[in-house]
Amino acid sequence: QVQLVESGGGLVQAGGSLRLTCAASRRTFSNWHMGWFRQAPGKEREFVAAISWSGSSTYYADSVKGRFTISRDNAKNTVYLQMNSLKVEDTAVYYCAADSIGAGNPRSDTTYNYWGQGTQVTVSS
Repeated sequence: QVQLVESGGGLVQAGGSLRLTCAASRRTFSNWHMGWFRQAPGKEREFVAAISWSGSSTYYADSVKGRFTISRDNAKNTVYLQMNSLKVEDTAVYYCAADSIGAGNPRSDTTYNYWGQGTQVTVSS
């Protein structure tokens, strides 16, 4: 059983920062590509950022490029999403996802076979 547990969400003013953390329960985490997605009320889930198993490759949605940074610590089975210069439109539930197969498009949610329960991020104006 694989568990992904997100934390770090909360309420922040526009322009502020938050760091999300996703902790994985399996040591094979270091072999997985990881991603962050988000879903705002009434909208479809959308890609935010992804990172390869080694951390050597990262991918970002255009809407967050230059403001968000994804990173990972394989020794701690953890992936992070540093979010700076937050905007009201970043408000959503943020989900961590793991790709244990490693053969798909990192920007597509169908690539990922494990998901966390989500953490709420609310940005106020």
